[in-house]
Amino acid sequence: MKDVMKTPPGEGWEKVEDDGFIGHVGPFWRKDDGKGGEIIGFIADDYHRNINGVVQGGMLMTLADRGMGRQVRHANGGKPVATVNFSYDFIGAGQIGTFVILYPKITKQTGTMTFMESEVHADGELIGRAHGIWRKFKGK
Repeated sequence: MKDVMKTPPGEGWEKVEDDGFIGHVGPFWRKDDGKGGEIIGFIADDYHRNINGVVQGGMLMTLADRGMGRQVRHANGGKPVATVNFSYDFIGAGQIGTFVILYPKITKQTGTMTFMESEVHADGELIGRAHGIWRKFKGK
């Protein structure tokens, strides 16, 4: 087994506390992006490995869905949001031992919907793109 870092490289990363699904596949780490949003990532460990020895595609999609949803929730004043549509383009593979980061971007907002696109990088290399639409709710 490959030695895997235990914390993200660089300063400013905070662990995302989540005892739900992400508690099983994470942890995820977050950092302010300097533009009012955040970037989010995870350390690719052996338990993220697929049969080909690289990060399982579902893990990359989980990162993208959760990270973009967090961005929309923040833009919606912390109120609930839900994924309406989501797609992921696999451009490269995430290697075990790398730090995988999502860079989310809101492209358009309406009264009830938010449209997003994102890039996923592993150690600085583009490995995926995600697009999605989120429904904004008015509740708590």
